[in-house]
Amino acid sequence: QVQLVESGGGLVQSGGSLRLSCTASGRTFSSYAMAWFRQPPEKEREFVARITRSGRLTSYLDSVKGRFTISRDNDKNMVYLQMNSLKPEDTAVYYCAADPTYSSYAEEYHYWGQGTQVTVSS
Repeated sequence: QVQLVESGGGLVQSGGSLRLSCTASGRTFSSYAMAWFRQPPEKEREFVARITRSGRLTSYLDSVKGRFTISRDNDKNMVYLQMNSLKPEDTAVYYCAADPTYSSYAEEYHYWGQGTQVTVSS
């Protein structure tokens, strides 16, 4: 089992940057693929980015490609989401998720953090 805690959210102007962090508990962090999802106001939760257990493979939501970068540090039990060139439509609660399966579907992730709010002003 793994517990996840996100941090790094906040209020930023359009065009700005934020770096989200997710701290995982447990000794088996490297056994889990990790992902970031987000839920905009009054919308469904959507996939943002994922990374394999080794960190060698990543994939992204089309609208964030070239702006967001997911990475992980298995020695520190951390996963990150660097978000650049932020837009108002990136405003959402961002969630970190973990599962042995490298998936972009929220229903396949067993472990979730509590979320961190990101607000991008225009």
